[in-house]
Amino acid sequence: MKILIILNDPPYGTERSYNGMRLAISLSKVPNSELKVFLLADAVSCGKSGQATPNGYYNLERMLKSLVSRKVAIGACGSCMDARGSRPEEMIQGVHKSSMEELTEWTVWADKVIVF
Repeated sequence: MKILIILNDPPYGTERSYNGMRLAISLSKVPNSELKVFLLADAVSCGKSGQATPNGYYNLERMLKSLVSRKVAIGACGSCMDARGSRPEEMIQGVHKSSMEELTEWTVWADKVIVF
């Protein structure tokens, strides 16, 4: 099964992106499944490197790195990054600056699209 997860919310302040990442990590462990994650709108901040959270608090950077280590493709909306002043070199290694065209391709590719 091919699954695309789209995150829209910022990494902190709500738990939507956190819960989306929890599901993504769980799905990445399912045999015979392929997963892609797209960071849209304020969720592009989830892909920024150098996140420092208090001990015991979830950390979206660590969660994304877990997916990268499992070879999950992770794209971040380029125009959303530009609007927020985020540069590609500030992103976690394995999170690439993407586009609406790539999101379209991924959506057509997927059997299931889950939006948070």
